[in-house]
Amino acid sequence: MLRLLFKPSLLLALAVTLGASSCAKDENGDRLLFSVDDDKALGEKVAHETDSLYRQKGQLLERTDSKNTRAYQLLDGVVNKVLNSGQLTYRNEFPWDVKIIKDDNVQNAFATPGGHIYVFTGLIKFLDDESQLAGVLGHEIAHADRRHTSKALQQQYGISVLLSLVLGENPNQLAVVAANLGQLKFSREYEKEADDFSVVYLNPTQYSCDGAAGFFIKAQAQAEGGADPEFLSTHPDPGSRVEAIQTKAAELKCAGRTVTNTSFEELKRIL
Repeated sequence: MLRLLFKPSLLLALAVTLGASSCAKDENGDRLLFSVDDDKALGEKVAHETDSLYRQKGQLLERTDSKNTRAYQLLDGVVNKVLNSGQLTYRNEFPWDVKIIKDDNVQNAFATPGGHIYVFTGLIKFLDDESQLAGVLGHEIAHADRRHTSKALQQQYGISVLLSLVLGENPNQLAVVAANLGQLKFSREYEKEADDFSVVYLNPTQYSCDGAAGFFIKAQAQAEGGADPEFLSTHPDPGSRVEAIQTKAAELKCAGRTVTNTSFEELKRIL
């Protein structure tokens, strides 16, 4: 009997090709060529490569280093309040972790597919209070939870390249994707949705749910002074961003909450 043997990569590519015309779409009408498991697999590989990249630069604050234990305790406390808000679609499906990159000159944060989050010390030190930090983290969590990151990567690199990364067949391209992930640009539509969901995620928490607005107000003022935070260059203003966040917060009646910032000030100090 004649047997035809196919590489797994060819089978997967063929399945995607055959299913592309009938694949599901999200509420924005975007094709979902990646499954949730694909998001997780891609995110794991990209996160591993990103860790290696910043480890080589001596900028990754390792969780295993006892010197960083307290910093991660404090940051995890904020992240977990957002993650445990009960508002995430993939809270239990994605692994969700956060890592700190030591670079005081970069005011940025980004997330891989599958919920691996990276925050630069420059961003944390730029913020005024814990609600702002929670708001920015909520924004990045939304990019992962709403699967914006994998969709943006699909648009930039194409589905065949991403599939090759999932299958471990293109290490050089994986290094390129990891190196450029922090500069990945999102559409204004995705930015607006991430802003909205940041408010939704913070609503059940102790934080003022318009925390992200405080960050954008300060960042925009700095940009007008000639210093453009990297976060703004990769997260375009979808139009009246601050007003839209504050309107959403007013609608949910969750703005203006005050929290003690003792832990946040400690986090900034030890970084």
